[in-house]
This record gives sequence, C-alpha cells and structure tokens, in this order.
Amino acid sequence: MNTKSYPFPTRAGLRTSFGVGLAVLAIFAFVPAAGVVVASLTDLRQADYLPIHFVGLQNYQDYFGAGHRADNLNALKNTLVYAAGSTILQITLALGIAVLLNNAHLRGRNIYRAVVFMPTVLGVTVTALVWSLMFNTSGGPIQSVIRAFGSDSALLGDQSIALYLVIFVQVWMTCGTSVIIFLSGLQAIPDELYEVSSIDGASGWQTFHHITMPLLAPTVTANVLLGVVNAMQSYQLTYVLTGPDKKGTQVLSLQVYMQAFGGRSGTTLTQSQGYAAAISMVQFVLVGVVTLITMWYLRRREQR
Repeated sequence: MNTKSYPFPTRAGLRTSFGVGLAVLAIFAFVPAAGVVVASLTDLRQADYLPIHFVGLQNYQDYFGAGHRADNLNALKNTLVYAAGSTILQITLALGIAVLLNNAHLRGRNIYRAVVFMPTVLGVTVTALVWSLMFNTSGGPIQSVIRAFGSDSALLGDQSIALYLVIFVQVWMTCGTSVIIFLSGLQAIPDELYEVSSIDGASGWQTFHHITMPLLAPTVTANVLLGVVNAMQSYQLTYVLTGPDKKGTQVLSLQVYMQAFGGRSGTTLTQSQGYAAAISMVQFVLVGVVTLITMWYLRRREQR
C-alpha cells in the first residue's frame, strides 16, 4: 500500500474534499456573517409589520454617539476586565492543578482529574443556577459564612464586586478544560529532560522555569486564546447570575443579546436587530484586535 499519498491518492479527491469543506464553511459561516454586516446597516426590528430601511452607518453613529457613550464605555471596560481577569486566573490556576495532577506518584489522580473537569460538563445554565443559590443573600452558604464573621454583603447585588464574582464562577466552570489541555502538553515532554536536569542538580523551580514552561509555550498560547475569546463572547453567566440591566456586570455580548431579543421594556418595539448587529460588529472587531495582539505577543515568547 502506498502511504505517501494517503488519504488522498489523487488530486480529484483532494479537491472534492476541500470543495465540500469550503462550501459548508461558506453556508454556515460566511453567509451569516455577511448577513450580520448587512443587518447592521438597516433598521431591522423583530416585528413583521414594520418596514425595513437602509440607514447606512446610523446604527454605528448611535452606538458611538454621546447619548449612549457612557453605557457603552462601561460595557467595554467590563468586557476587557472580565476577559483579562478570567483568563489570567484560569490559566494560572489550571497550570498549577495540571502540574500537581501530572505527578505519577499521586494516588487517585484519575479521580481528581474527573472532579476538576466535572464543572465543565454541567453547562452554563446549571452552573449559574447553582452559584446563584450559593450567593443567595437570604440563606445561601456563602452569606452564612460572611455573617459568621459579623459582616454582611449583598454579593451579586453589590455592583462593586458582582463582576468579580461572575469572573470567579467563569473560572470555576472553565478551568477543567484548560487543565486537560495543559496535562496533554505536560505528558508530551520527554522524561529524559527531567532526569538530566536532576542529574545536573537543578532545583524544582529551575526545572519548571527552564524546561516545563518553554515546552508548554504552544499549550499556553492555545489556552490563552481560548480563554480570551470565550470570555469576550460569554453572556449567559452574567445574564443568569446578575440579570441583564446591572451596570456593574454589563458586557458587550449581553448588550447584543438584550438589544436583539430582550428589549428593556419587554416589548418587541424596543428591540432593534439592526442596532444589535452593529454592536456585534464592534464586538467582532474588538475580539479580533485583542486576539491578534495576544497571539503576536505569545508567538514572540514562543520563539524566544
């Protein structure tokens, strides 16, 4: 059997496969994306009896205009804080857990891995409901602990700390995925390198700094990019934990959802899919810029 051309023995099969893949990508990715761009230039609303007009850049002018500037800058700030905070905490915690679970002498490490990954399996809605009960101010366990120390807190109702509590839940929910990715990277590092460093008298920190981290650089890049993109596009946790109208936890993705499907007064007349599409394009540009800058920085570190 000729394995040099496997799995495409002829160019016809290669072209057909890539053609089908490109067609699927165009139908389910490019066409909807183009539709969002077109919708952002209209006054599209969720009502059959309202005509649709082409308004050009009016939605973007409204978004960056003085009337919405304060709320939108607040949502932008919250989005960046949410993405940076959750990603840094998630990567740091996941790396530490992965190093501990990679120890071959640790008893029951497979059970620990399953426990760490379990929150990821629960799903966003279930996780948010569980933690909303944990943060309940009437009889939740966290409030009970705080009161035991003679203090009190509104927890998710306190707009000065609500965003950080949502970040905590985000990290708790997604940390398991990062741990699994880090474990795969750690297990790909040859044991001979650690044996040589041990013979040379390197300490645990020197081994981690000069062997583990450099060889984990591609894994760190993947985890950081996944964390940033996921956090900047996430709104479900915020929606369930704190509601849609709290300024302390308002993020861009939640703005898009509420403007498109949840109008502030609860009626379809207050919803504007055209304006929501414009916000989503702003979010797309922001996610793209942050992702490219992050990738550029991490790739440079990999090369060094």
